[in-house]
Amino acid sequence: MFSVPGDALAGVAATGSAPGSRTLLAIGSSLCLYEAGMALNDWADRDIDAVERPHRPLPSGRVRPAAALTAACALTGAGLALAARAGRPALAVAVPLAATVWVYDLGLKHTPAGPVAMGAARGLDLLLGAAATTGRARPALPSAALLGTHTLAVTTVSRQEAQGGSPLTPLAALATTALLTRQVTRRSAPPTRGHGAPAKDTGTASALKGPRRPPRNPGQESAALLTTALGAAYAATTARPYFHAALNPSPPLTQRAVGAGIRATIPLQATLVARSRSTATALLIAALAPLGARFAKKVSVT
Repeated sequence: MFSVPGDALAGVAATGSAPGSRTLLAIGSSLCLYEAGMALNDWADRDIDAVERPHRPLPSGRVRPAAALTAACALTGAGLALAARAGRPALAVAVPLAATVWVYDLGLKHTPAGPVAMGAARGLDLLLGAAATTGRARPALPSAALLGTHTLAVTTVSRQEAQGGSPLTPLAALATTALLTRQVTRRSAPPTRGHGAPAKDTGTASALKGPRRPPRNPGQESAALLTTALGAAYAATTARPYFHAALNPSPPLTQRAVGAGIRATIPLQATLVARSRSTATALLIAALAPLGARFAKKVSVT
C-alpha cells in the first residue's frame, strides 16, 4: 500500500504541475484498484496457495473465497468511481488499468506476458495521477516507462519465489536496476538564457576569458543532489538482495529479493519526482519507505 501514492505523485511531477484535490482522488483510486488486485490474486491462486502457501488467508480458512471475490469487485468499482470523480481523462486511464489488473490475475499471470502486464499496470497507475490532475497523460509517458520497467524486472524475479530458479533472472534484475539508476539520475542540460539561444559573446577580451558558464541556481543544485541521493537509495535497496538471490536462487532468498524490489519502488518514485524539481513531494514519498519497511515486518509484501 505504501508503494502506491508515489505513482500518482510521480505522474503529476512529470507534467510540471503541483498536486491538487484531483491528485488525492487518483491516489484513492489507485489504492482501491491495487487492493482489488491483491484480493483477486488470492482468489485466483487459492488452489495453488493451498499447496505452496497454506498459511495465506484463503487456504487457511480465515477468509472465504466468495468474500475475497466480492471485495475485489467492490474495490474495483470504488476505484473507477473515484477516477470518474476526478474527470474523464482520469477515467480513460483507470478503465484500462482495472482491466489489466483483472486480466493479469485471471489469465496472464502464469504466462510469459505476465510480467509485461504487471509493468503496464504500474505505468498506467502513474499516468492516472497525471491525467487526473492535469487532464494530460502524454508528458508522463517516459516516467511511466521507467517505473514499468522496474516492475517488470521485479515481477520476473517473483515468478520463481516459490520453488527457486535460475540465477540469471535476479542478475538481469540487478542489471536493470543499474540502468534505471543511471537513467533517472542523469542531469539535464543547463537552461540557456533568453528564448533558448545562448548569449552572444564577441570580442578579443571575451575570447580570452573563455566561454561563459550559466549561473548556478541553488534550487536546481539541491534538486540534483536530492535526485542523486534518492537514486542511490533505490539502487542500494535492491543490490544486495538481488546479488544474494543470484548466488543462491533458493525460495527464501528469492522472496527476499522480491520484497526488496517492491520496497525499492518508493525511492524510485521519489527520484522521478526529485528530478522534476518537486523537492517537497519527493521527500514526502521518500518518507513512506521506512513506514513500509516497518509494516513489512508484520505483513509480507509478497
